[in-house]
Amino acid sequence: MTKHVVITGANRGIGLGLVKYYLDKGYTVAACCRQPNHADELNELAEQCTTLSVYSLDVESEASISDFVTALGDAEVDLVINNAGYYGPKGYAFGQVDTTEWHKVFAINVMGPLLVAQHLAPLLAKCENSKLVCLSSKMGSMTDNTSGGSYLYRSSKSALNAVVKSLSIDLLPQNTLCVVLHPGWVQTEMGGPNALITVEESVHGMAQTIAKLTLAQTGQFFNYNGETIPW
Repeated sequence: MTKHVVITGANRGIGLGLVKYYLDKGYTVAACCRQPNHADELNELAEQCTTLSVYSLDVESEASISDFVTALGDAEVDLVINNAGYYGPKGYAFGQVDTTEWHKVFAINVMGPLLVAQHLAPLLAKCENSKLVCLSSKMGSMTDNTSGGSYLYRSSKSALNAVVKSLSIDLLPQNTLCVVLHPGWVQTEMGGPNALITVEESVHGMAQTIAKLTLAQTGQFFNYNGETIPW
């Protein structure tokens, strides 16, 4: 039976790379982004692939999430990858925190993934070994923080890690594995041109890691290459 993956933030960068990877592996892909009408490359792929569907999804809006899940109907979902994220303004040092932007970063990076999980949990429950993956960052690791700063993004990713840890416990009875993945420092609009790895390297590593994960590893924090990251 063809497996079904849901990918948020699918119109560019890592999200688009994940779409291409899973299409190539024969999955049915539900690719989600805020403005499908402006997702040219994604729409071109959809015209070529009958196994790709593009959906409007704004993770800041629970109504949008609910509408998306309604559109999926009674589909069985094997894998959800919460990729949509927001760094916020860069360069904010101590004493310069903008609380309006902080709220937005939390809405997208923390509340959004949790609401997506809540609404998709019944569809994940239909599959015997479903997986819920949230893209986090080493910047959310308390242990790894040796440079300070980046208050908005760091705090949001630490909070996301806590959310997924709780999800791993709450969704264990339905055999849904829940983990957080660090995609690496990737050459994207967010990561910049000086990043260490390409989108393709990140996506291939994460997909290989996801494929190998077992329910015994639920609730853990992994690098894109499968290495465990300390909280």
